[in-house]
Amino acid sequence: MAKTKSVRPPFVVGGVDTHKDLHVAAVVDENNRVLGSDFFATTRQGYRQMLTWMASFGTVARIGVECTGSYGAGLLRHLQNAGITVLEVTAPDKMERRRRGKSDTIDAESAAHAAFSLIRTVTPKTRSGMIEALRVLKVCRKTAVAARRIALQMIQMNIVSSPDELRDQLRNLTRMQLIRTLAAWRPDVTAYRNVQDAYRIALKSLARRYLELHDEIADLDIMIASIVDELAPELIKRNAIGYESASQLLITAGDNPQRLQSEPGFAALCGVSPVPVSSGKTNRHRLNRGGDRAANSALHIIAIGRLRTDTKTQEYVAKRVAEGHSKMEALRCLKRYIAREVFTLLRNQNRQINSTQITT
Repeated sequence: MAKTKSVRPPFVVGGVDTHKDLHVAAVVDENNRVLGSDFFATTRQGYRQMLTWMASFGTVARIGVECTGSYGAGLLRHLQNAGITVLEVTAPDKMERRRRGKSDTIDAESAAHAAFSLIRTVTPKTRSGMIEALRVLKVCRKTAVAARRIALQMIQMNIVSSPDELRDQLRNLTRMQLIRTLAAWRPDVTAYRNVQDAYRIALKSLARRYLELHDEIADLDIMIASIVDELAPELIKRNAIGYESASQLLITAGDNPQRLQSEPGFAALCGVSPVPVSSGKTNRHRLNRGGDRAANSALHIIAIGRLRTDTKTQEYVAKRVAEGHSKMEALRCLKRYIAREVFTLLRNQNRQINSTQITT
């Protein structure tokens, strides 16, 4: 009796160009040939229809998705819950774009080709844990701080141009004395046609806005500090690492820091790894201006803090300067070492969390 060979089902790879209301999906076969493309709504039903449509061509091996942190965030969560391997497709292929042009279907096909070839792809953040909550709170705090600064600037501008009687009352007050004095005013709101009363109404409104934002920022700081203390207690204990810098470094690493396969990769992600630009007999490196600039800023703040308070850091920078480096070049080297320290702490903390979850 002849043995029948088992036929392996074909696998396919998907690609998605994400938008606010519609996602465009494309599928390529195991030979990287386009099988089809279609449009789907950005709803849970649309996500299910997209996955069913892709599975109709074969077993879905992986899907490349653009903008997983914004328009593709909902699709990313749905695919990860379904057990599908998801890759984030980064910058488009410039040569392919010049040759074929630009359209949503072309972008979806390009994402599928990138996911198939494993080029221009990275492992996306899961965006389903406490670090995603931390990111949302930090974004809210950042906008509140910006709004509070604008309110203070408007108060100062209005005082400069206000009538002399008002300006003389407020000239010598400190900032918080000024804010609380203005917030306590009781102007006649029915006399808004009068210039002086209009100034009083506007200044009181701006002062109350400033105080409300001030209280909001204080509440958000408490929440952010609580999450950082729970996620990275060892990180916050290190010299010159405050809650602002620690929270930003946690956000850069994400809920799944295991996607960062090496310490040099984390340094490149933070924009502190030197980029080689050697050619011929010239062997040199240049400054890395890529990566997460917010994480780079956090490392710079830590480096400045340690340079002011830590003796070993001061000796290291002095040694670099004596070797002929500028102070900024010495700080860049210092940021590289800090990135190595932070990566080790985050990796060890993640291992501890995973082992705790396994035992429980």
